[in-house]
Amino acid sequence: MLDEATFRRHADAAIEGLKKGLIAVEEEGGFEAEEQAGVLHIIFDEPTGKFVITPNTPVRQIWISALSTSFKLDWSEEANDFVLPKDGTKLKPLVAHLINQHLGTDAVTL
Repeated sequence: MLDEATFRRHADAAIEGLKKGLIAVEEEGGFEAEEQAGVLHIIFDEPTGKFVITPNTPVRQIWISALSTSFKLDWSEEANDFVLPKDGTKLKPLVAHLINQHLGTDAVTL
């Protein structure tokens, strides 16, 4: 398991990179990305909805609450990214997939 300082460094960089990617496509995607105290919120007008992406330091994971489901990503040294343990999907492609699933399109790529 990562020590807390290393986890925070990786998590902060991952959340910041994701936020920048989301802000770049939020107009065309029809959503708004906001960060509050290290927690990233993706807010949709139509269809309405909200995704929450948060680092969970005690378990060294990034958690995504989206589409009535919780996704828990672990740090992978191999991928140099947070990934879903079951299939290795990286953070940005997973968030893009969830956004596209919510919107019913393939418009968003991160």
